[in-house]
Amino acid sequence: MLKSLLRDEAGAVISAELVLVLTIVVIGVIVGLSEVAVAINTELNDISNAIGALDQSFFFTGFHAINDKVKSAVSGSRFVDVHEECDNNTSCDLICGPPTVPTCG
Repeated sequence: MLKSLLRDEAGAVISAELVLVLTIVVIGVIVGLSEVAVAINTELNDISNAIGALDQSFFFTGFHAINDKVKSAVSGSRFVDVHEECDNNTSCDLICGPPTVPTCG
């Protein structure tokens, strides 16, 4: 029985097919995970743009109470949010790499 098992070569074709199928599956998984990573980075970039676009300006007015003389007074305050360089990040250097230099032609 052991000799017949050692001489049996019926599984060789199935083994080769299995290696081929598994190789294609692994390559597909790698490409798929790469695309998932790009999609996640793109969505995170969109979220950072949305947060950067929030206007954080505020102000409040002061008050004063006068009854023959000044009882109390508080001056107002103001903060104006200015547009900064990284507020609207339109580049995708993290995903696509640095921009290419256009060729003259």
